Amino acid sequence: MDGSHLRRPPAEPGMRVGLFGGSFNPAHEGHRLVALQCLRRLALDRLWVLVSPGNPLKDHSELAPLAERVEATQRLMDHPQIEVTGFEAAHGFQYTYETLDYLADAEPGVKFVWLMGADSLMSFHRWERWEEIARTMPIAVYARPGATFRATRSMAAVALEEFRIPEDKAAILADSRPPAWVYLRGVMSAQSSTAIRKARASSV
Repeated sequence: MDGSHLRRPPAEPGMRVGLFGGSFNPAHEGHRLVALQCLRRLALDRLWVLVSPGNPLKDHSELAPLAERVEATQRLMDHPQIEVTGFEAAHGFQYTYETLDYLADAEPGVKFVWLMGADSLMSFHRWERWEEIARTMPIAVYARPGATFRATRSMAAVALEEFRIPEDKAAILADSRPPAWVYLRGVMSAQSSTAIRKARASSV
């Protein structure tokens, strides 16, 4: 690629922008489903898919090159309101809090919302400066098969319970002062990047 995958997407003051981060190794229809559901239910103007250089909590031995993952994710998402970018790598960001702090400073007029799956909420308390992340911007958590009970009773969920917004008020999340979060239930996909990589490896 020509380096365009490392550019930060444009945004205008007042825009409601969802930030959907992950390795996307590989991206699959489950990711697209979450992106489209969050666009609609959170009343977002745009959704940025942040393809990370690599999750510090995960093994990188099977991680495909960043440009390859960005390109594949762009093909999969293919939606006028969705931008796919690997800009975190251009800044050397390793942790989510670094990305969110940077964006909050760079685009103070934009209403950002951090998106994560229920499986990530279960381990959120292990993320670097997770409490700072919760104070930086609102968070939307999307249900994953079999994860709802454990996720909503996880250490981070319990700690942030008083800041939880009812699911039927999800559209106001982007306008809410953090900490604020919502748990979204809805259409789910059983697909996972790990399962896809295993299936590919066994077929070689």
